[in-house]
Amino acid sequence: MKIDARSTARTLAEIGKWRGVLLYGDDLGLIRERAAQCVRQVAESLDDPFRVALLDQEQHGRVEEEIGALSLIGGRRVVWVRDAQDTLLPRVTAVLSIESDTLLVIEAPGLASRAKLRSALDAHPKIASIGCYPEEGRTLIASLSDLFRDAAVAVDREALFWLSSVLGADRAAVRSEVEKLVLYAGEGGKLSLDDVQDCIGDSANATLDDATTAAMAGERAVADIALERALADGLSPIALARACLSLMTRLQRVLDWMDEGKSRQEAIKLLKPPVFFKKMDSFTKALERWDGVGLQRACEAVQGFELACKQTGCPDLALSRRLIAQLCLGPRSFQR
Repeated sequence: MKIDARSTARTLAEIGKWRGVLLYGDDLGLIRERAAQCVRQVAESLDDPFRVALLDQEQHGRVEEEIGALSLIGGRRVVWVRDAQDTLLPRVTAVLSIESDTLLVIEAPGLASRAKLRSALDAHPKIASIGCYPEEGRTLIASLSDLFRDAAVAVDREALFWLSSVLGADRAAVRSEVEKLVLYAGEGGKLSLDDVQDCIGDSANATLDDATTAAMAGERAVADIALERALADGLSPIALARACLSLMTRLQRVLDWMDEGKSRQEAIKLLKPPVFFKKMDSFTKALERWDGVGLQRACEAVQGFELACKQTGCPDLALSRRLIAQLCLGPRSFQR
């Protein structure tokens, strides 16, 4: 059954009522986090060899065997399958016909919307099918607030806005930075904007957001370095596409407000979350280089890049570097 975004939290909190869960989308960090949450709820641990069977792509052939196995120490078991694609569908269909209380957790990053596995499980009444996509804007701010609240740490609103503007979209990277800040503040502590900037300012320079902002401003050296650091940290090319589209949308909003008669400075101040002051120069340069037509063509190119990266065997890292090079060249590189 396909679960909408508003029902996701409740479904994950009650995952024990389901026979299984399919987690698909572009945010591998969020997929992995939600999968771990499901496993813990049912098996109480991620690494109990008697209650958790973790199957990588090469071990998909053991799905039926593991579903039918019994726990030697009692308690409900979990079969945790990673890197699922359409080839897994016959095995999933077979195991769902077996009477078992074992929870099936399936990670399927990058699974296409028309994939047979997704279509079948979207319609299955006992499987929760949940999309996991990069968060941004208000959604990212809300997630940050939840993470800090769960850790009993208070954060100033300005600090949350700043974090949302500099952190990448990948959930694993976001959680890593939040955990660092929680350790810094301590339980019951409070974080100001200065605290947050002092604690993660340097690491934030490796995000895809830095690469896209520098590229749109024509700062080739800065963009290349930021991209390589981001890719080395495991951020996906799909996340690069989302970061590009997010920045282009913000630039277009400012241009629209300027067309309505507002000055550039007035239009920039209307953005929420606000432009981080360290990136203001690059953001302004980007506004000077791009017009509405150029942004539209660049958006189309980024969408094509994202689609290409979802194809099997695609040289996505090479395409990522080419995209950043094109953005650094400016609108003329996207002329038809």
